[in-house]
Amino acid sequence: MSLLAGRVAAVTGGARGIGFAIAEAFVREGARVVVGDLNPGLAQDKLGPDVVRAVRCDVTRADDVAALVDTALSEFGALDIMVNNAGITRDATMRRMTEDDFDQVIAVHLKGTWHGTRQAAAVMRERESGSIVNISSLSGKVGMAGQTNYSAAKAGIVGLTKAAAKEAARYGVRVNAIQPGLIRSPMTTAMPENVWEQKMSEIPMSRAGEPEEVANVALFLASDLSSYLTGTTLEVTGGRFM
Repeated sequence: MSLLAGRVAAVTGGARGIGFAIAEAFVREGARVVVGDLNPGLAQDKLGPDVVRAVRCDVTRADDVAALVDTALSEFGALDIMVNNAGITRDATMRRMTEDDFDQVIAVHLKGTWHGTRQAAAVMRERESGSIVNISSLSGKVGMAGQTNYSAAKAGIVGLTKAAAKEAARYGVRVNAIQPGLIRSPMTTAMPENVWEQKMSEIPMSRAGEPEEVANVALFLASDLSSYLTGTTLEVTGGRFM
């Protein structure tokens, strides 16, 4: 039997990159999925219109996240899994970073994850089951120069995950996080060659990760294979910064 047969999931930032890979893996394992994104594009057609719905969702807005959750309930009758993945970058040194650069990144990553966790948990506790997966980053573990906003937000997601896990556990709801490292994507492969090589030199496995490798860990956390895990943070980094 497929790992997610009969389950319903919502994935923010699910139209491309890691989010799309997660949605694709969930569909492959039998789930019906609602993809939320600022530009949902062709996600529904690519993944299968019978099992996927795509809606526009700005995760900084509580009403948009509520609409995402409501779509899962109205279209598929449940919400068993929530993946808070939506994110942006506004990299700059502290000296050059604007207050707006800081606020936008905190709002999308940290406030957006709070909205998704809060609203999904409210639905899941009524059924006394559910899995919430929050996407943090290795930047939230070690801090990256030029990313005071992003590193702060991603570290905050880990703290939010642990606190929410303690609140929700009594209701049968699990909350876990993933910290990806250098994952191959159009954004990362556009780095200058010297920057790419420097990052690669820090990875014991000597290669970048693929979006599908993060998706497989999300699949594990979403499924009953991880039924006794909550409040954990799993690193998908190839051993970088152990």
